[in-house]
Amino acid sequence: MTEPANSFFVLISIVFVSTALFVSLRRKKSGSRVLPPGPSGWPIFGNIFSLGTMPHRALAGLREKYGPMIWLRLGSIDTMVILSSRVAAEFFKNQDLNFADRTVIDVLRCWDYHEGSVAVAPYGAYWRVMRRLLTTDILVAKRLNKTAPIRRKCVENMLAWIGEAASSDKARVGEGIHLARFVFLMNFNLLANLMLSRDLFDPDSKTGSEFFTAMNGLMELSGQPNVVDLFPWLRRLDPQGLRRKMDREMGKAMSIASELVRERIEEKKQNGGDDDRRDFLDVLLEFEGNGKDEPAKLSEKQINTFILEIFMAGTETTSSTIEWALTELLLNPDSKVKVEAELSLVVGSNRKVLETDIDQLPYLQAVVKETLRLHPPVPFLVPRRATRDTIFMGYNIPKNTQVFVNAWAIGRDPDVWEDPMAFKPERFIGSKLDYKGQHYEFIPFGAGRRMCAGLSLAHRVLHLALGSLLHEFDWEFDGRIDPKTIDMRDRVGLATRNYVPLLVVPKRRAA
Repeated sequence: MTEPANSFFVLISIVFVSTALFVSLRRKKSGSRVLPPGPSGWPIFGNIFSLGTMPHRALAGLREKYGPMIWLRLGSIDTMVILSSRVAAEFFKNQDLNFADRTVIDVLRCWDYHEGSVAVAPYGAYWRVMRRLLTTDILVAKRLNKTAPIRRKCVENMLAWIGEAASSDKARVGEGIHLARFVFLMNFNLLANLMLSRDLFDPDSKTGSEFFTAMNGLMELSGQPNVVDLFPWLRRLDPQGLRRKMDREMGKAMSIASELVRERIEEKKQNGGDDDRRDFLDVLLEFEGNGKDEPAKLSEKQINTFILEIFMAGTETTSSTIEWALTELLLNPDSKVKVEAELSLVVGSNRKVLETDIDQLPYLQAVVKETLRLHPPVPFLVPRRATRDTIFMGYNIPKNTQVFVNAWAIGRDPDVWEDPMAFKPERFIGSKLDYKGQHYEFIPFGAGRRMCAGLSLAHRVLHLALGSLLHEFDWEFDGRIDPKTIDMRDRVGLATRNYVPLLVVPKRRAA
């Protein structure tokens, strides 16, 4: 055996022996603690092999044996999993502050992204400042109302792209388009316009093309399983090379974001700040803190990180939800007929769907809710982390325990939902249930102080985009898809989407 090979096996042996020793010491230390029930795990690896390829489904299946709250050891990481609305209510209503921190995956530590990110930043002064900016200035209803024409423009562009595809030779012989791709590109440009007042998905824009490619790289790498997240002491080795790849892609994206910010600063100098346009970037550049428990100004790096986060958080989740919605409607033609009839009645055939129509479209709203119940885009939400040793539901939860709130399982909780596996939008008609974080049986956007800050924007985009797609086109499965045998598995990444991408044939409706 060669010397490099010998060195490799020695290294692996050291890692395994160190891990076994670490686990043994942890067991002795926690022997007196009363932990939640859960399956026994393998030495060193713990319960990793219990997760499978769809961990949200695998863990939901453990509820019958272990109850609505289970304990796992994933590698060296203590993990609590919440599987019912009753436990979720106690968690968010009474223990929210004790679990206010986030678990940060290793690749998001590149370029200190995790310190500037609203989603995963440590709970503290900086996070409160950025959260306040989002909820009281950037995503406040008044500003969103003003930017409605931007969303309408981006959706109309998407409809035009799909219209071109619908008239192609492939569409005429029943070959479908990848719907999620069109929705993804629409939302990418929508966020670019809200953030930067410009299209970034534009074949004529070199900067836009490079940024789009870099952001795709970030999202792909963020969604890949990484052994380092289970065995943190492997960070320096980076055995899968994900940290090195992410460092490169993050560097590209940060550089482009920095260039866009500097262009804006130069523009403001040249026009003396006299510009009617005030987008999200302007809000960040104009921020003034008190200089005590919050920054006096946001640094260039913090602004760059915020720009990247807007795209990371908003593109995959929207496209995956709309892909699932259309899949469910095609599999449930009665629901599809009802939502199309409602659109025809409220909108008519002579105009486009507008955001002002949403309140008059209760069945469309029910379709979106039912889709989010069955297919929450982030099934474990963004994992929480215990900030201190805590007594929760009678159990001793150690500091730094990671918490998965399984929104997928909670949305199918048989104690709450009648016929929970069926797609029935009617269950929301006349119901006051919503996804704003107050009804713990339905939390696709989370709840508590760290629930999704982009909820108000997502609400508008999901209804406008899905309503427009259904109003403008009639949809059929790709001719090669058999609805009776369609693959309804999901693929877990940055967002959970169809394991097999949905291929559909659009047919433009007659005026």
